[in-house]
Order: sequence, then C-alpha cells, then structure tokens
Amino acid sequence: MSKYIDLTKILTRLPDFVFDYIEIAYDGESVNTQIGYSLDIRTFLEYLRKFKFKNIQSIEDFTPKELGEVTLRDLNGFKAYLREYESEYINAKGNTVKRIRRNSEYGINRKLSGIRGLYLYLYKNDLIDSNITDKLDFKKIHQKMKKPLTTHDTLALIDVLCNGENYFTGRSRASYLTRKQRDIALFMAYLGTGCRVSELVNLNVNDVDFDSSSFVVTRKGGDQQEIFMPIQVENEMLKYMEERLEMKGIKDEDALFISRNGKRLSPQTVEKNLKSYCIAAGITDPDKMHPHALRRTFACNMIADGVDIKMVAELMGHKNIEVTHRYYTQYAVEKRREIMRKFEIAGGEPEKNESTDTNGQNVTVLKGDQS
Repeated sequence: MSKYIDLTKILTRLPDFVFDYIEIAYDGESVNTQIGYSLDIRTFLEYLRKFKFKNIQSIEDFTPKELGEVTLRDLNGFKAYLREYESEYINAKGNTVKRIRRNSEYGINRKLSGIRGLYLYLYKNDLIDSNITDKLDFKKIHQKMKKPLTTHDTLALIDVLCNGENYFTGRSRASYLTRKQRDIALFMAYLGTGCRVSELVNLNVNDVDFDSSSFVVTRKGGDQQEIFMPIQVENEMLKYMEERLEMKGIKDEDALFISRNGKRLSPQTVEKNLKSYCIAAGITDPDKMHPHALRRTFACNMIADGVDIKMVAELMGHKNIEVTHRYYTQYAVEKRREIMRKFEIAGGEPEKNESTDTNGQNVTVLKGDQS
C-alpha cells in the first residue's frame, strides 16, 4: 500500500497532463514502473524550469504548450545533463537535502524513452502540434548477454536446496531448516515454470489446484494465466502445502509462501536467500545469483529442447515476442560458441594411408600430402 501512497504523492506534484499520461499509458503496469517514469518526467520538467522556462515557478504549472516549444537542442542538452546532475528532496525530518545523481548510458536511454512516450501521448491527443522527440538520437548500447545457469549450476543449486544441512552450520543451518520445504517448492517452481519472482510470492493458497496440476498467476499487465506444473514442481509444492496447513502464527492467511514472521514472503527475501544458496553451491557470477537468472534458465532450456519460440513467449507471459527473442539470442550465442570450440581448422583428423618406401620400410602418408 505504501507504494501507491508514494506514487500518489509524486503525481499530485506533477501537471495534470502527466497524471493522465501515467494513468493511461501505464495502466496495469507495476507501481514501481509507474513511479519510475513519473520521476523521470519530473526530472525533465525540473531541467526545463531551470534552463528554459525560468519564469515558471513550479513544475506543476507546466502545460502542453511549453512542451510544444521544446527544441531538439533542448533535448540534447537534457541528455547531456543526465550524465551528472544535482537534485533536491525532503528527508523524513523535513529538511531539504541535495544529492548528486549520475546515469549510465542505459539509464539515460530509459529516461529519454519515458519522455518520448509522454510526447507521443501529447501529440496523439492533439495537445501539441509535433513530436520533437522523433528527431532525438538514442545511444546505441551493446550489452553483454547475461548467462543462464548451466546444467552443473542447476544441479548444484538443487542439491543445496534439498540438502542444505550439509552446507550450512550454526544459525544459518537452523534458519535453513525452518524454511527448507518452502524454499524447495518456491525455487523449483521458479526453475520449472519460469514465473517472475513477484508472480510467485503473490500466489495465494487458493491459486493452486492439484486436480489440474496448475496454479494461476497474475502477470505484469494484470492478466491472469494458468501455469501447469511439471511433476517435480507439483510434488514439492504438495509437500509444502501440507506443511503450510500446519503452520502456526500466520498473519496473512491467503498467502501461499509465508515468511518467518507469518507474513507474505517478499521478493527481497527471495533474492537474499537465493544468494546464500548460490554461494554454498559455488555459483559466484552476480548475474546468476539474481532470481531472474532462474527465469532466464527456464527460457533457454525450453528453446534448447526445441520448444517453439511462440510457445516459450506464452509460457513466459511475454506480450511482445521480441522480448523472448533475447533468450533465443542467448541460446544461439552458446550454440555458436560450442560449434566454434569444436571446429577443426583442417577439417578433422586427416586420413592415414600406409605405404612402403624404396627400402621396403612402412611409412605413413597423410591424404593430400604429395610432397
């Protein structure tokens, strides 16, 4: 609930047309997404007030008319400004605090994308005469593909999940034993269905149906989808459900995955626990220690098994198949690496022919060697 309060506070300090844009363009998106783009637009308006429209007292006073007067030069200036700039905010004690903020090329592109979306909204609704952001160049970024877990990584992780008493000691071991079956069910569901961590922690007890071997998740856009469980996932989920029904002191009766304080498990706790399991399993790559690595692994394994990419997109809950293509690209990179590492420059082992020299001795002649 606090996230909604934060979003409301931000939007009430922005112009009405920004409020309408966020409400319409990002309807069904997560609150964090809405907050992120709201803050990006606020940064843009603060820049314009500071460097172009100095007569405007507050960013709440902006109208579409001012945005229609923005030039390409202004946008390029904003792009440069985003590399490093000073911002102000009010802390819990009511004091104004100044902070230096910096953005990577990726961060700059994301902020510019939010501004472009706002301009497109204003242009389509006839609130401005043209969309100047169409002329704005984005920085080309060649990001290194993040790796999925290898088969060895996955087996090592599962071994730690199921036999953590052999890996942890002291308080860590005691803590593991209290959450053992919960985490086995959770992470097996993650590896076996490719759901997002937010979708799994938001599952309720009534969302799971063992008659149909499935559970229902709410996807990012708000749509619900039935997820069918592999046998391994169903077995571990059933064991956890039996344990869950015997739990005492539960404060959130609807929640499926419960934390040690009796409330719904948070994504932050999932990430923290996964990191400890990965370290115990000898997995040290930061990309592989993040929950999304398990989702990435599911997608790559599906593609490697020959599952049609459209089906993979549906299983992943991707509305845009181009998002799924990123995982196919990852798989293709690994296959290219495997093929090239095995490639023999000379075309494989040359054939050996036995013959005799003029003295009657056996000699080996490589096929094609006439010298």
